[in-house]
Amino acid sequence: MLIRRTVLAVPVALATLSLAACSSSSSPTATNSADVVAPAENSSTPKTADGVTKTLGEKITTLKLTKTYTAENDPNHLLGRPNGYSSKTAFGDSRVKPDDVEYLDEDAVERGGSVEVFTTEDAAKARMDFIQTVAKGLPAVGEYDYVKGGVLVRVSRFLTPDQAKEYQAALGG
Repeated sequence: MLIRRTVLAVPVALATLSLAACSSSSSPTATNSADVVAPAENSSTPKTADGVTKTLGEKITTLKLTKTYTAENDPNHLLGRPNGYSSKTAFGDSRVKPDDVEYLDEDAVERGGSVEVFTTEDAAKARMDFIQTVAKGLPAVGEYDYVKGGVLVRVSRFLTPDQAKEYQAALGG
């Protein structure tokens, strides 16, 4: 009975996070400095989420691109919209146990993660802050978030902290 409640609670929590992600936040909360990666000197932000995901995949062999979003199929309705990202991808990570994500969509962050590219680092940090604020109230939807330049990499909570830090390092931290 407990398993059934948990299985039912996760989709409800995910739906809440998805709906919350569509709203705007007037004042972002403070960031956790351990989760923010400062841009390297003279580095340029990759132009697309596809490019970032490819670069991450070259360094993390367990990553596999699962979806490149368009304005029509973006579940958050932020792609190309005011205060939204300019591109987004979803990826899987084979280290995530299938039993942990069996009821989730193929492109759910919990299956590996996602990359969102914004025009500025401040915009990426604001999105990260918003996601972390929502997740504080819904621990079942927590995730690891890393920002560098205008890039936000969201990583599944089902990976260990050491596995998640591989994404931080691959991003250039």
